Amino acid sequence: MLLYMLYPIILVEILLIIILLFRNPLRKILLKGLSKLKLGRGPVVAQTLSTTLVVLFLSSLYGLFNVHKRLTESGFTPIEQVLMVHQLLETTLLGISLFLALIIDRLHYYMNEIRRLRKRADDYELQGQKKKEQTQD
Repeated sequence: MLLYMLYPIILVEILLIIILLFRNPLRKILLKGLSKLKLGRGPVVAQTLSTTLVVLFLSSLYGLFNVHKRLTESGFTPIEQVLMVHQLLETTLLGISLFLALIIDRLHYYMNEIRRLRKRADDYELQGQKKKEQTQD
């Protein structure tokens, strides 16, 4: 059941990363939306959700190691092999989802930082031009 929820989540995260990487009209909207999401109760909800995903990931990883341990002790039956592959797929998809969420967060942070630095550089440039004009007068 978890697998069917992870595929659309990963696809949406990949789409968000693509939108953030390339300059387009949706990028500005997405940046504003992510900035608003990080205000108010947004960080608490995001941390709760990410913590839940990390716990699910660790639980899935633990289950994967249990199945692997049973396989090495008792031998390989087809049912246990299917369980191992299912657990491996679930763990991998959870890890990829967490990694993509981290990439989205960092892209948003760095884009905001670049915007702040550009504004600061423009302000310094304007101040330099004003001082130059004042010294020429």
